[in-house]
Amino acid sequence: MQTKCGVFFESYREEARLLVGGFQKSRFAAFFLLLLASPWFLNNYHVSVLIFINIAIIAAVSLNVLTGACGQISLGHGAFVGVGAYAAAYFGFQGVPFLPGLLLAGVAAAIVGAFFGIPSLRLKGIYLAISTLAAQLILEYVFLHWDAVTGGSNGMPVDSPSIAGFAFDTDRSMFYLTLFFAVLAVLVASNVMRTRFGRAFIAIRDHYLSAEIVGVDLFRFKLLAFAFSSFMAGVAGALWAHYTMYITPEPFAITLSISYLAMIIIGGLGSVQGAVFGAIFITILPEALGYLADGLSGVFPEVSSYLLAAKEGVFGLVLVLFLIFEPEGLNHRWKLFKSYWKLYPFAH
Repeated sequence: MQTKCGVFFESYREEARLLVGGFQKSRFAAFFLLLLASPWFLNNYHVSVLIFINIAIIAAVSLNVLTGACGQISLGHGAFVGVGAYAAAYFGFQGVPFLPGLLLAGVAAAIVGAFFGIPSLRLKGIYLAISTLAAQLILEYVFLHWDAVTGGSNGMPVDSPSIAGFAFDTDRSMFYLTLFFAVLAVLVASNVMRTRFGRAFIAIRDHYLSAEIVGVDLFRFKLLAFAFSSFMAGVAGALWAHYTMYITPEPFAITLSISYLAMIIIGGLGSVQGAVFGAIFITILPEALGYLADGLSGVFPEVSSYLLAAKEGVFGLVLVLFLIFEPEGLNHRWKLFKSYWKLYPFAH
């Protein structure tokens, strides 16, 4: 009796599927159903953490397209998220409904991102990183001093989102709204990477001279990468603004850009799934440190206070450890884990 072993594809379309095989589909369906049910079993604080995870996933996936796939290092992604947040607040103040305002916020961030992406034609590597760092500092200054649009240091109030008369004014409803856009962002990014645009991005990342020789328009595709990434970042910022219902310049500082960059490094550069892993890990890390400090407070009160004060140091230490021991990120480790159980109990 002969039995098939392995995975056999009869077409490129089958091989390019996001979910391959019945087990993988059923496993994903079970996880997604559990995720949908989670707000009914968690308190409001934990649901709010899930909401920020959804927003971080959108931002991290967008940065992964720009940096992980196209190879354009950006230290200004947090500022592009801020552009989307302030644009959503401004358009909402002008009476624009939520969904058109969300789209306009993304377009505003895309325009700003494409503008600051113009130097990418001549700058590469560390020089491009410094250029995007300049964009971060410029936009921070704009957020703080353009009082007529941003409200300056006082910030701006934002209404809760509403679609067809239904107001998303609770943590539970906002979780489902942000989850929808997070799933949509993952699907869009995954499918873009399988198109000629995604292949052009990867060609530019791997060797820009070879890409140019075979006909890839470097300037066009680099600007497209910046615009597409910034559009998704703007959507993430708009959701952030509508959830918090009040925005100030402080959250969109350079530390936010570094956090997004750490997400895609820890998750795995060039992988959409890795960006999701990284967003979850970095968002949960401060919460885990807080729980650890609470647990140690009864036994070592001074140690717990030092641990809370050293959050940034722990964040940097985790990033360095990943770069040393797992440079390909959590996504690589997840692939190894799946391969192990696929072959178990055989060694090869």
